[in-house]
Amino acid sequence: MKIKVNLSKRKRIMQRSKKLGHCICDPKKHCPCDVFMKKGLCPCAGERPEPTDISNIQLTKLVHNAGCASKIPASDLEALLARLPVVSDSAIISGLAAGDDAAVYKINDTTNLVQTVDVFTPCVDDPYAFGKICACNCLSDIYAMGGVPRTALSILAFPVETQDKEIMYLMLKGAMEVLQEAGCSLLGGHSIKDEEIKLGFAITGTIDTGKSVSLETAVDGDVLVLTKPIGTGVLTFANQIERKNERGVAAAEISMMTLNKAAAEAMIATGVSACTDITGFGLYGHLARMMRHSKTSARIFTNTLPVFEGALELLKEGVIPGANERNAEFVGEDLLAGKTVSEEYKNIGFSSETSGGLLISVPENKYKTLAAELKERNVTFAVIGEVFSGKPGVIKLDNIKGKGEEMKHQKKEEKGCCCSESDCAEAGMSAGGTSTVPASIKAFGELLASVTATGKIDKRVKELIVFSLVVLQRCESCVDLHYTKALGMGITKEELDEAAWCAILIGGAPVKMCYATFLSKRNSK
Repeated sequence: MKIKVNLSKRKRIMQRSKKLGHCICDPKKHCPCDVFMKKGLCPCAGERPEPTDISNIQLTKLVHNAGCASKIPASDLEALLARLPVVSDSAIISGLAAGDDAAVYKINDTTNLVQTVDVFTPCVDDPYAFGKICACNCLSDIYAMGGVPRTALSILAFPVETQDKEIMYLMLKGAMEVLQEAGCSLLGGHSIKDEEIKLGFAITGTIDTGKSVSLETAVDGDVLVLTKPIGTGVLTFANQIERKNERGVAAAEISMMTLNKAAAEAMIATGVSACTDITGFGLYGHLARMMRHSKTSARIFTNTLPVFEGALELLKEGVIPGANERNAEFVGEDLLAGKTVSEEYKNIGFSSETSGGLLISVPENKYKTLAAELKERNVTFAVIGEVFSGKPGVIKLDNIKGKGEEMKHQKKEEKGCCCSESDCAEAGMSAGGTSTVPASIKAFGELLASVTATGKIDKRVKELIVFSLVVLQRCESCVDLHYTKALGMGITKEELDEAAWCAILIGGAPVKMCYATFLSKRNSK
């Protein structure tokens, strides 16, 4: 459809702007403005771009910071909020002071309101996909509190004078489909003109009195469970600078368009200590907030972190977004990394996530229940660490899972280890931190780590295959290592037993006796 131009209106508007020395729609600009000079359109006269083919539009190229990386840094935000007056209302259960994912307000003796608002720039190029991701992200705060979303109001900023309005339609269409899936009704909203595209929602939900889940109640001994991989911020930034990892981005988009509804239902059914969702401040930023408010410390096992394909490799190559720097500033000296923790694992936890998973702090004796509830709902998850009593907010990064204040690498038995994975190599470190493993073995360890990463076969399935193979080899050190690693990935003991029986089928009685001995020793510890 050809856009009609009212020349007399254009002339009248432009003459007025020139007389004032400023564009009447944007006083920062002179007349004729850059839009008129480049596109021959006068926005002040109501002229808009003609409808175009938007199938190849790249929304992330139209914004400075993509997705939740567009948020104000956590350190700046906390400093600002600390100066504001205290809101005094006896009905507030969780508000500004708590700094939780959503606010909780008492309505009556049985019902509380849970409310949140979120708005950010596109993190993917497709408008429809961005709308779905945005709605998922905004609903996530309600799920993290254990609430049920009920209604939504939209917040939309759009450069209507320079971009096709069809983009707005597709964004809202995608968002409404997700809201419908969540059982949340869009009641209305507000829109403004802006040079950058932004979309968000204010969500209101309900929660039964006494049933809300907070981020400030993690306790010593809890297991930390994460329900989605991390790395969306790194992948999005790489896309903006023409370093796109196609498979990584595709997997991240599917994850970001997945609601945390099922994960929240599993959490509620289990009864957990605490929860927060992972978004703009990154895994370490949100975990630091959880630990500071809970007055506890956390240990993260970096070898169990679920990461989207390509994100670690990009970090190794120096593709580190600015949001990482801001999130690292917020965590500060509270992040303590072991000597063997590589730089990419230090950086991945600062990646600004969009529509990330739930980080659940669950008592150790309830972990099996949570795992079963998550599996029943087909929710992917990984055990990534533990909570312990220590300086509030401290996060320790280690490679190998273990208990206690200090992680000590134990030497393998002199007979050696048939597995050359990086974790086994690290277990051969001397007390002083100098590697006793030849460089060739380390190189082979890197190869094995690459082979066991997610490809056509899921990483979890590959770990079960590797476990079956090390059982067949009757290498007790390897069996112990991979048994621990598999548990950290959320693989159950029953699944490990089934994998071991596959090895026993091939190797016979000697393999069965070796595995039985291993289990006996492990259970006696």
